[in-house]
Amino acid sequence: MIAKNMAMPSGQLQQLKDGAVITHNTDELFANKKVVLFAVPGAFTPTCSAAHLPGYVVLADEFNAKGVDEIICLSVNDAFVMHAWGASQNAENIRMLGDGDASYTSALGLTMDTGSFGGVRSQRYAMIIDNGIVQNIQVEQPKSFEVSKAEVILKAL
Repeated sequence: MIAKNMAMPSGQLQQLKDGAVITHNTDELFANKKVVLFAVPGAFTPTCSAAHLPGYVVLADEFNAKGVDEIICLSVNDAFVMHAWGASQNAENIRMLGDGDASYTSALGLTMDTGSFGGVRSQRYAMIIDNGIVQNIQVEQPKSFEVSKAEVILKAL
């Protein structure tokens, strides 16, 4: 599993932008900037939609004021679902990225099998990444939402 002071693995993530699916190389995505990356088990799911994503939407300006260049929301969903979810949550300041086949989440060692709910998904977590190196990572216990909240990560900056 990815841990503090480790380099982020190389991989690809997708984003729907201006009607086209863009594939991002994570080496470029995390290079030469400070990024807050948070991941959720699924777009449009209750805790993710009611609390996790909204916290980052509301506090985006405060993250930027503390030197964060970009906030990324990641889920094992496709780019179309992530785009629709971001639009429904007014997440204009959050880059909504899909890991449709869970390959990047697997490379991080942060998958979980939810069975018939959705199969392989991401654990709920948040991390602070500086120039591709993990500075802080907070992984939630199953069915918990305490350590990856926007307020907790903002305080860690």
